[in-house]
Amino acid sequence: MARRAGDWMRQAERDFRHARNALEHGDYEWACFAAQQAAEKALNALYEQEGWEARGHSILGLLRGLRDSYEVPDQFYPFARLLTRYYIEARYPNGFPEGAPFEYFDEEMAQEAVHAAEAILRWCGDILGGREGSPSAP
Repeated sequence: MARRAGDWMRQAERDFRHARNALEHGDYEWACFAAQQAAEKALNALYEQEGWEARGHSILGLLRGLRDSYEVPDQFYPFARLLTRYYIEARYPNGFPEGAPFEYFDEEMAQEAVHAAEAILRWCGDILGGREGSPSAP
C-alpha cells in the first residue's frame, strides 16, 4: 500500500492557510479549529511516513507517540495542550455553559493557535524533507 504522507502534509498546509485567512477575517473560532486541524494532519503525515497508525485527535497524544523516535521540541507540549482544546470547543455550543463558540474566542487566542500550528507544521515539513508550500510560503 502506498504511503500518503505527502497527501496528509499538503492538506495540513491548506488547513493552515485557512487558519491564517480566518484570523485575518476575524473568524477567530475557525482560525483556532483550522490551526488544530493543520497540526493534527501534519503529525499524521509523520505517522504515515513511518507506517504507524495515528489514533485520536489529541495533538498532545500524537506528539507523545512520536517522542521515542523523534526529538520533539519542548515548546510543542504547551502548543499541543492549547491546540487540542480547540478540536471541540471552537465548533460546538455545548463546549461552554452558554453562548455560541465565537463569543469565547478572540484575536489573541487565534494568533497563538496559528503560531503553534505553524511551528508544528514547519517541524513536520523539515522531517519530511522540506516540502514545497510550507507554512512560511506566501
